[in-house]
Amino acid sequence: MQPRLITLHVNGGCEKGDCGACAVLLDGRAVNSCLVLAWQAEGAEIVTDTGLGTMDDPHPLQEAFADAGAAQCGYCTPGMIVAAKALLDRTPHPTEDEIREAISGNLCRCTGYAQIVKAIQMAAERMDE
Repeated sequence: MQPRLITLHVNGGCEKGDCGACAVLLDGRAVNSCLVLAWQAEGAEIVTDTGLGTMDDPHPLQEAFADAGAAQCGYCTPGMIVAAKALLDRTPHPTEDEIREAISGNLCRCTGYAQIVKAIQMAAERMDE
């Protein structure tokens, strides 16, 4: 049986804030960790995608990304999940345009974004249940 939880450690990406692969939640806000200085993170709550769920109890976003085929190579997946989590925390029922805006700082070269948008919509519905 294939694990359903998508977890990757914070990726090193472009190291200049262009790709979103290193996104983390800093006090609930999605930020590119490569642009955060240590003093800015001092005392802050920092959550990566791996902090959202476990293999036994995955976060609905992690499940939805697996179910929708939104993780191809997996490189952008952590940043996409973090950006989606920040969005759903402030807008539980986002429109497609709001989803696309929220993930606009994250580059994906595999999916064409359709599956990612679908996964975020799916997670929003599941979190509403």
